[in-house]
Amino acid sequence: MRRKEKEIHDNDELEDILKNGEICRLGLCDNNVPYIVPMNYGYSDGNIYFHSAKIGRKIEIIKKNNYACFEIEVGTEIVKNDKVCNWGMKYKSIIGYGKLEEVHEFCEKIKGLSVLMKQYSGNKTWKFPDSNIEKVLVLKLRIDAMSGKKSG
Repeated sequence: MRRKEKEIHDNDELEDILKNGEICRLGLCDNNVPYIVPMNYGYSDGNIYFHSAKIGRKIEIIKKNNYACFEIEVGTEIVKNDKVCNWGMKYKSIIGYGKLEEVHEFCEKIKGLSVLMKQYSGNKTWKFPDSNIEKVLVLKLRIDAMSGKKSG
């Protein structure tokens, strides 16, 4: 990281970003062509869970190459100034890497969906109709590496 003074070293602060973000931008690679998709997500214990339809471009890319990067930010705010070159941005963000895998086991799918719902509602306990569990694809990204940065 070029601006070392902006690097986040505290694991609790990194966890806070993961637990409080609203959108995870998932970066994939399709034959050396980047593809980015914003997704709802849930974070727990070093894993990011996503839900998805079972078909589509994202899924086709993941089947060919399951290595992914991700970006999450919180606390964004534009800092205005009277001088044009003195504008800035407040933020905390994480960029990380990992491998995506499809969750097949029924109980693990419920766990992933519960983690996702907790991300947005704070509620840990949900009842999912079996028919919905069968229809949805749950993806799990095991975080291999990440770094955080903040400004303001």
